[in-house]
Amino acid sequence: MDYVRRLSLVLMLGAPFVGGCMSNDMNDLTMYADKIKKRPPGRIEPLPEVKQVETFIYIPGDRRNPFEEPEEPDVKQVDAPSDNGIAPDPFRRKEELEAFPLDTIRMVGTMDQAGTMWGLVMSSGIIYRVKVGNYMGQNHGQIMRITEEKIELTEIVPDGKGGYRERRANMALATE
Repeated sequence: MDYVRRLSLVLMLGAPFVGGCMSNDMNDLTMYADKIKKRPPGRIEPLPEVKQVETFIYIPGDRRNPFEEPEEPDVKQVDAPSDNGIAPDPFRRKEELEAFPLDTIRMVGTMDQAGTMWGLVMSSGIIYRVKVGNYMGQNHGQIMRITEEKIELTEIVPDGKGGYRERRANMALATE
C-alpha cells in the first residue's frame, strides 16, 4: 500500500512540470519554416560532360565469336617433368651462406693460401672465406671457379615442369 501512495504522490507533483513542457504554441517553429522557405533557391551544379567513347568494330575473320562458348574447350598440355638427372641433394648438409639470397652476398676480395684460391665474400656485415666446391645462395649454388675478378657458380633451379636445370651465375668483385 505504501508503494501506491508514493506513486500517486510522484504523479501529482510531477504533472505540472510535465504539463509545462507541452504547449500548443508553435509560432517559433512556423516562423523558422517561413524564413527558410523565403530564401532564394541555391544553384545546382550542371551534370558533368559525358565523354564519347570511341567505337570499335569487331571483324572476326577466322577468329571465334568472343560472346559464344568455344566449340571445344582449349586443353592446355602440361609437359611431363624433365628427367635429366639434375636435382639438388636433399641429404647434403647446408652451408652457412646458403641461408642468404645470392644478390645479398658481395665478393670483396681473394686470398691465395698454400696454393688454394679463397674468395672473400660479405653478407650481413660479416666476411666469409669460400673455396671451390663450397655452396652459397638459396638456389644450391656451388662454386666452380674463383679468380681475382669473380666467383663462378652453378645453381640448380626449378625448370617450371616439375624438374630442375642448371644455371650459371657470376659474382664480380665489388669495387665500392
